[in-house]
Amino acid sequence: MGNVLVVGGANVDIVAQSTAAFTPGTSNPGRAYSSAGGVGRNIAANLGRLGVPTTLVAAFGNDTFGQRLRAETAAARVDLTRSVDLEMPSGSYLAMLDVDGELVGAVSDMAAAESLRAEHVPADVITAASYVVLDANLCVDVLEHVCRTAAAAGVPVVMDPVSVPKADRVAKALRAGPVHTLTPTRTELIALTGEDDLEAGVAALHALGVGRVWVREGANGSTLFTPTSITQIAAVAAEVQNVTGAGDSMAAAYVHALIAGHDEVTAARHGAAAAYLTITSEHTVRPDLSSALIDGILPDVLTRDLTPAHPKEQR
Repeated sequence: MGNVLVVGGANVDIVAQSTAAFTPGTSNPGRAYSSAGGVGRNIAANLGRLGVPTTLVAAFGNDTFGQRLRAETAAARVDLTRSVDLEMPSGSYLAMLDVDGELVGAVSDMAAAESLRAEHVPADVITAASYVVLDANLCVDVLEHVCRTAAAAGVPVVMDPVSVPKADRVAKALRAGPVHTLTPTRTELIALTGEDDLEAGVAALHALGVGRVWVREGANGSTLFTPTSITQIAAVAAEVQNVTGAGDSMAAAYVHALIAGHDEVTAARHGAAAAYLTITSEHTVRPDLSSALIDGILPDVLTRDLTPAHPKEQR
């Protein structure tokens, strides 16, 4: 099986969920818990759980959060020899969920990820990969360096825009080299292209060298656009436990399926199955995620219509 290089954010997720309808502006009864997180780290951990040889380049701070991130990521069989330790606090993500598991609001501190530099991602590490996965928690210089180096070596890049405020980083990075797959939400797509019309926005990204645009719409499933086809991928009806990490498992299962030789539509369906498995678990990265579990959900992805299944994920 091919190997994957993931370059992106690592942080500790601190999640508080109310036990009744959330009331803004006051204290709400509920429960709080924490876990290792970060888009890039989560994707790497999911890939590791799926048995893909995966190297993660991420920044860990000199604190207990950093120690925890390293330990939990290594436990998912991810190679951390290229990750770096910095003399600063580790990244953190604070989320508030309502009783139904939907996001009320969140704050992320990704200064550690933004402190990574191009020299932390050597060219030989990029060119040795079968696929590279990037998230936009990185600074523009790093995104451009990785895209440029991967393009020169013919290594396909999958990129997650992460959020609307970081979409401008992706727009700049796309000029450095073609991207195999970009995975925006609808709002991220608008921020990237300035186009309110879905197909016009996708066409603008194709014109910039993006081969496949996988637009994720949470409750409404997702749509995979290639230059020659449009395929809607249904979401599977689920009793939501926690939406955090659903998009990260989608990306991981998609790349895993591509490496296994599946076409991109089948790979996207694997992603939808992985998202279902994630949102029905309390964990950001489901500890028992496996190819067998994904295969068991695939028939539901194939037969479902686009009935709303889960809320739009926020990260």
